[in-house]
Amino acid sequence: MDHKQQVGAQSHVEMGSVEDRSMLDLDDECLDSPGTEAQKTQMPFSGQQLPFSDGFPIGGNKMIRNGVYGSIKTVVFSNKLNLLMPFGPLAILVHKLTTSNGWVFFLSLLGITPLAERLGYATEQLAFYTGPTVGGLLNATFGNATEMIISIYALKSGMTRVVQLSLLGSILSNMLLVLGCAFFCGGLAYHRKEQVFNKATAVVNSGLLLMAVMGLLFPAVLHYTHTERRAGKSELALSRFSSCIMLVAYAAYLFFQLRSQNDLYSPIDEEGSHHEEGSDNDEDEAPEITKWESVIWLTILTAWISILSDYLVDTIQGASEAWDLSIAFISVILLPIIGNAAEHASAIMFAMKDKLDISLGVAIGSSTQISMFGIPFCVVIGWMMGREMDLNFQLFETATLFITVIVVAFFLQEGTSNYFKGLMLILCYLIVAASFFAHEDPTTTDQSKQPKT
Repeated sequence: MDHKQQVGAQSHVEMGSVEDRSMLDLDDECLDSPGTEAQKTQMPFSGQQLPFSDGFPIGGNKMIRNGVYGSIKTVVFSNKLNLLMPFGPLAILVHKLTTSNGWVFFLSLLGITPLAERLGYATEQLAFYTGPTVGGLLNATFGNATEMIISIYALKSGMTRVVQLSLLGSILSNMLLVLGCAFFCGGLAYHRKEQVFNKATAVVNSGLLLMAVMGLLFPAVLHYTHTERRAGKSELALSRFSSCIMLVAYAAYLFFQLRSQNDLYSPIDEEGSHHEEGSDNDEDEAPEITKWESVIWLTILTAWISILSDYLVDTIQGASEAWDLSIAFISVILLPIIGNAAEHASAIMFAMKDKLDISLGVAIGSSTQISMFGIPFCVVIGWMMGREMDLNFQLFETATLFITVIVVAFFLQEGTSNYFKGLMLILCYLIVAASFFAHEDPTTTDQSKQPKT
């Protein structure tokens, strides 16, 4: 019996060694192909070993189906905010069956909210494969893609004033409401200490925001002082020239931040020392979907946002009349609050995790993108489309932006935050909201009466 058991055990060991050698050979063959290790960490089903024969997967159709299912599960079903996605098709259905512009506008706004968040997610996933420089350009392009798509459709409809007000509202919302809520919630979570953030990043962003205010201020001053050399032309020419300069300045800022002085803009700890962004949580930095899946999802989400944006722009006038609210209040207050709900939530979440640098990147960084890239870009696009969009945001709106930038710059100059600073920023936003509720913009009324071309 002992001899039989010994023989059986020996044969079992030999069979196990043969299987081990075959598996090792298989691993060696797989490792011969470049980028295999990256694919194992990138695929959502990377934990499963897939058999290969002569370089082709066995059961390829099943693997493709599993890959598609895994991608959809990761992008669509992994976020509770995606429960709002059905409101998009519902808005189209209501538009076809009824004439209620108010409901179509509201449902379209709810349907765009999760799409905007998923668009940012897909951009972040693609940035893993492109490196920091191209990733920064992708974030600059798609970071505020929802606002840009809505603005382009509004420009196409000749509603240049809606473009100005919606972009202005995004800046005010990010600087006061988003940053204020992040400071307030983070301060409550860490009420026994002052949270710290990278002051160098805040100072540079504040400088860019002041430059953007300067670009918006001079066309408005030129208009209201009646000092144009060519009436009706100098203001538009100055706006287009300033827009090109602002785009160049923003491109230089991206190069400066991502290439020249990258170490100065890394997050800091409580002692004020810099550390690398990915040093703490390396496992959180692994991509969840592949590169081509990210590209496909970016295409799908951008197309779907474009469709809903068309319905949103077409019904904004009807919603204004149905709700008895001015277009200025809807564009400056309602559109940014609901449309940027995902950014609001992420900024608050990172602040409560004591990651204020990321919260500032969401709030102040997004405001910098819109003011230095979004607004000038819309001016240039309007120039190409034959729309006379300028940087004259009118006196009331320009003064509001100027005062907001000054207030936020004072709050950021120390490099620390607490719940009291957050509360002050939230209260400032309530004052701004009440001001636009009481403000009637005559230019939006004039544009709404013009026929679409």
